[in-house]
Amino acid sequence: MDSASGRDRRIAHVLLFLTPAMFATNMVLARATADFIPPVALAELRWAGVVLLLLPFCGAELRQRRAALAREWRGLLVLGLLGMGICGAGVYLAAASTTATNIGLLYSFSPIGIILLSRAMFGERLSPRQALGAALALSGVLVIVLRGDPATLLRLSFSAGDLLILVAAMSWALYAVLLKRWPSGLGVNARLTAIAAAGVIVMLPFLAWELVEQGPPVFDARTVAAVLTLVVVPGAGAYATYSYVTKHLGPSRAGLMLYLSPIYTAVMAWLFLREAFAAYHWIGAALVLSGLYLATRRQRP
Repeated sequence: MDSASGRDRRIAHVLLFLTPAMFATNMVLARATADFIPPVALAELRWAGVVLLLLPFCGAELRQRRAALAREWRGLLVLGLLGMGICGAGVYLAAASTTATNIGLLYSFSPIGIILLSRAMFGERLSPRQALGAALALSGVLVIVLRGDPATLLRLSFSAGDLLILVAAMSWALYAVLLKRWPSGLGVNARLTAIAAAGVIVMLPFLAWELVEQGPPVFDARTVAAVLTLVVVPGAGAYATYSYVTKHLGPSRAGLMLYLSPIYTAVMAWLFLREAFAAYHWIGAALVLSGLYLATRRQRP
C-alpha cells in the first residue's frame, strides 16, 4: 500500500465516525428550528443552497450532458419529490410534534424499508436473516411510536410527528431503491445536483401555500446560521464524506454509519435540546439496531 493510499484510508476511518454526526445535525436542527422556520421554506432553502454550492463543481458536466437531462427529467422530478420534498420537508414538519431523538431512531428504519421495497417492487430475495431483522426493527419502531404503552393502539393517540417520520423514512427508502434501479447518464455529483434542483422546483407550489398560510421566515442571524449549517454540514458535507468513505473503505464498512447516526442524534439532542432518553427509547433502539444489523450484514460465502 503506497503512502497516499494509506493516508486516504486513515482519513476515511476518521470520517467514518464524523459523518454520522453530520447527518445527525439535520435531525437536531429540524427540532431546534421548528418554532421559527416553516418546514417547506427550510427544505427549499437547504436544497437550493446545496444546488448553488455544487454547481461550480458540476455545472460544466450538466451543460455537456443536456441530452441526459432531457431524457431523465421525469425521473429527476420523482426523485426530487421523494428525497428532498417528502423526505426533506416531512422531517421538518414532523419536528413540530416529536423529538429529535425519536426522529433519529425512527428514521433508522429506512434501510429496512429499502430491503422490503426491493422485495415488493423488484422481487429481490429476502433471506430468513433479513426477514428476522426486519421484524425486529419493526417491533422497535412500534415500541417507540407507542411510547412503550400498548394501550396507545386502543386509544389511537399516536404522535403525528412520529407517523410523519415513518412516511419520510419510507420515502427515503423508495428514493434509494429508484436511484439504484433507474440508470442515469450523469455522474454522481451532477445527478445529486439535478435531483436537488428538481426537488426545489417540485416544492414550489407547497412553498407558495405555506407562505400564504404562515408567511415567510424571518431572516435574522439564527435563521441564516441554521440554513447555512444545513447546507454545508448534512447537505453537501455529509454526502461528500459518505462518498469518500465508501470509495476508500467500501460500502460494507460505510454501512457502519447506519448504526451510529441514531445514537449521535440522541446524544446531540440530550446535549443541545435537553431531551430525555426514556426507557422505551432504549428498548426500541436495541430492537431497531439489532434488526438493522441482521438485515444489512453481508452473508459470508
